[in-house]
Order: sequence, then structure tokens, then C-alpha cells
Amino acid sequence: MIKNIFTVASIILVAISGFSQEKKNSPYETDFVKDGIWITSAVGLNVLGVKLIQDKDDLTVNDLNNLSKDDLWGVDRWAAGYYSEKANDDSYIPFYASFVLPFALLINENERGNAGQISVLFIETMATTGALFTITAGLVEKSRPLVYNESLSNEQRINSDEQRSFFAGHTAATAAGTFFAAKVFNDFNPDSPLKPLIWGVAAAIPASVGYMRIKAGKHFLTDNIIGYAVGAASGILIPELHKKTNKNLQIYPTSSFHQGEYNFTSQGLGLSYQF
Repeated sequence: MIKNIFTVASIILVAISGFSQEKKNSPYETDFVKDGIWITSAVGLNVLGVKLIQDKDDLTVNDLNNLSKDDLWGVDRWAAGYYSEKANDDSYIPFYASFVLPFALLINENERGNAGQISVLFIETMATTGALFTITAGLVEKSRPLVYNESLSNEQRINSDEQRSFFAGHTAATAAGTFFAAKVFNDFNPDSPLKPLIWGVAAAIPASVGYMRIKAGKHFLTDNIIGYAVGAASGILIPELHKKTNKNLQIYPTSSFHQGEYNFTSQGLGLSYQF
């Protein structure tokens, strides 16, 4: 609990420093109130999502015995039973690298002069992606591919942590980080000849994570496709929503979230576009 408090406090301090920093030649604009509500709401939803995940039940032995690959979509069926500890470990290499990639933007002087503002946008991107992932993973019951592997112990296969295959959080977070970096580079350097390379790398890294997560038995193909799409959308759309040229886009406060016994009340944000 104390660790979580320090984590949230650190996020808020970084965000505040970003708001207070002078924005030099930036294509973006941020607002202390609107972006502050966005960040705190997203962090709150992450806390709720983690609680939902922690409260998930183990699979019963009867449910385990009734699992059948034939019940899976054809596009996913081929991965049922996959399991590899090495692939799982290897997937963390590009996963962690994706969090470092946005900091490579600071090599350029203009981006470095707007490091605080970029940090705010990055926090919003990752917090939004995390909220979408944790809430979905906490509410959706879907066994991972490894649960179909009969060579593994029943204890491992019924574990509640193995019943949240949808959607792929590692792939989503990686895509959010890499596409965010590519989008920010693109907006700060619209005439750069490096843009095709940057976007290509941004697309390839989360794809490699998705492949390894399938080999590890952690997610099916559809889990990774959705995770990839969610992360890429967050990485691209959140910087785009803050561009100074997007005057027709408006961000406004919204209400609360309720799910069963969980009542999470907070200020949130909605989007509107004026044609």
C-alpha cells in the first residue's frame, strides 16, 4: 500500500512539473485542470482495475475439466496449450525497452526543452492504457492458452492469474510507449526523413512482444490484436488531442463508474468534436 501511495505521488509530482515548465516551440498545449482530472481519473481507474483483478476467483476443477479447444474461435485455437517460460522472460526485454524509448526523444533540443510537457502526455497515455487494460482484465473471464496445456499442474492452470487472457496488457503497454514516441517525434519533426523508420520500429516492437506472449502461453492472437490496437490508439490519439491545431476537439468533465459492489466515483473526461 505504501509503495502504491509513493507511486501515485511520484506520478502527480512529475505531472505538476510538466505543467509548470515553459513550453518552447511545442506543437502541444496542456491544461492544468483538464489534464489533472484526466491523470487522476485514469490512475483511480487503474486502482479499481487492479482490485477487480485481485478479486478474481480461481478456475474450478470442474470448469477446468470442461475446457475444450473446440470452444475457441478458429483464429485462436491453434495457440491453445502453448507454454514457454523462456518466451515469457524474453517478452520483458522489448516490453521494458518501450518505456525507455520516449526518453530517446530528449536527444533533440526542442523535445528536451519540452520534457515536462512530454512527460505529462506520456503519463496520460500509459495511465489511460493501463485503465482500459486493468478494468477489462478484471471483468472478462478468459483462460490463457497455457490453461489448455495438460502437462502443467492443475494448481497452475486454475490460478486466477491465468484466467485473464483478454486483452494482452504487455502488448498494449508496449504499443502505447512506442507509438507515443513515434507520434511525438512526428509532431516535433514533421519534415524529418527518419519518420518512416521511426514508425516502422514503433510498429515492430509491440508485434514482437505479442508474438512472444503467444509462444509463452499468456495470450491468444485476438488478445494481442486488441491489446495492440488499444495501445497504439492511446499512443497516437492522446498527443493528437493536445495539438494546438485541434481547436474543434474539446475535453470536458464527466461523471462516475459503477460495477456491481464496486462504486468508484470521480471526475472524468469526455471528448467532443465540432464539425
